[in-house]
Amino acid sequence: MWQKYLAHFPKANRFTLGSKIDEVFLATIEYCFLASYANVQEKMPLLNRCISRVDLLKLLLLLAWEIKALDTKKYIHLSEHMVEVGRMLGGWRRQLVNKTPLPKKEGEKS
Repeated sequence: MWQKYLAHFPKANRFTLGSKIDEVFLATIEYCFLASYANVQEKMPLLNRCISRVDLLKLLLLLAWEIKALDTKKYIHLSEHMVEVGRMLGGWRRQLVNKTPLPKKEGEKS
């Protein structure tokens, strides 16, 4: 969906803001993929990075809309999907927090 919208970005913004949004989209996908295959100890930091990238995407898309590089209809369409992705990642994170036992303190018995 984003790739279709990027093709219609104004030329002045396509290779700056448009490229940055594209880069962050790819990083988000990469972190989600890595988190899905990571062991329990490595999963949370990757998931947190993924969530922060989704938040950054929301901000960059808002900026693109504000400078009129992205029209309102496209912005709303992308934003709705970003909110849904954020919910899914938040649910994944909550599930990990609830499932993962807290690390034991030194000298503490099991």
